[in-house]
Amino acid sequence: MKISIIGAGNVGGLTAMRILEQGIAEVVLVDVVKNLSRAKASDLDDARSISEHNNVIEGTEDFSQIRGSGIVVVTAGLARKPGMTREDLLKKNYEIAQSVSKNIKELAPDSIVIAVSNPVDIMTYVLLKETGFDKRRVFGMGANLDASRFNNLISQKLNIPSSKINAMVIGTHGEAMIPLPRFSKIKGKPLDKILGKDEVDTLVNSTKNRGATIVSLYGSGSAYFAPSAAILEICRAVIRNEKRIIPVSAYLDGEYGVSDICIGVPARLDKNGINQIIELDLNPQEKELFLQSVNSVKQSINIIYPVK
Repeated sequence: MKISIIGAGNVGGLTAMRILEQGIAEVVLVDVVKNLSRAKASDLDDARSISEHNNVIEGTEDFSQIRGSGIVVVTAGLARKPGMTREDLLKKNYEIAQSVSKNIKELAPDSIVIAVSNPVDIMTYVLLKETGFDKRRVFGMGANLDASRFNNLISQKLNIPSSKINAMVIGTHGEAMIPLPRFSKIKGKPLDKILGKDEVDTLVNSTKNRGATIVSLYGSGSAYFAPSAAILEICRAVIRNEKRIIPVSAYLDGEYGVSDICIGVPARLDKNGINQIIELDLNPQEKELFLQSVNSVKQSINIIYPVK
């Protein structure tokens, strides 16, 4: 299996490292910035004997090297800066996604495409529309990162291992995300049955603000350790045909009563991409929040694909 990563910034470079050290694929790292991907590929290659793997990585500015990729991960785009919402990135990253889509369509027509660039739900939609690929083969990282953050905050609050927690977050990868306490299980028991409302609300709000908090702490740039781990989780599920349920930004075509949008929902992933969209039995309040999240994404989509 060959995985091509378009964008050799912090997220792309660390994703390449994780994939190589897991031994799940060879990697092509592509970036338009001269020598950036070559430098990172050489640096990663020098760690092979220490990391005890024999997987190949190539760094290049030449998009033709993605030819034959089984998975293409798109991290290329502007990074989020302090005070900048994900939606602020929309127009510039839309142009980048358009260009990238043309190369993927021509050179890796059978690949599974994983969107990472922000705002990820809109960029997933752009990559899907511009490549013309089947909806099962184009989806975005985001909701699984949010779920991991929720998991971590719950773990810290309850002082229990994260492995005992199965957190769930749906909706847009942004301020309108929806952490779901009812569907977040601690040793099989719902979070809202373990903690009081005020404590749950604090965890929910902290999860929603976690990305912005990290951006503020960095001062320049955004998170990349956890995002790269979230990308690895998706790639591993696809390559190993795990049939695991992982929250991703997926194209909805009637599920949850919504159509023609990409947004975070749990999905079963296998070697072909999305095998099944899992529809949670949302209560009225959760449904209302989900529709608000949907509307926020649709407003952005309508900016770049105006309704005629």
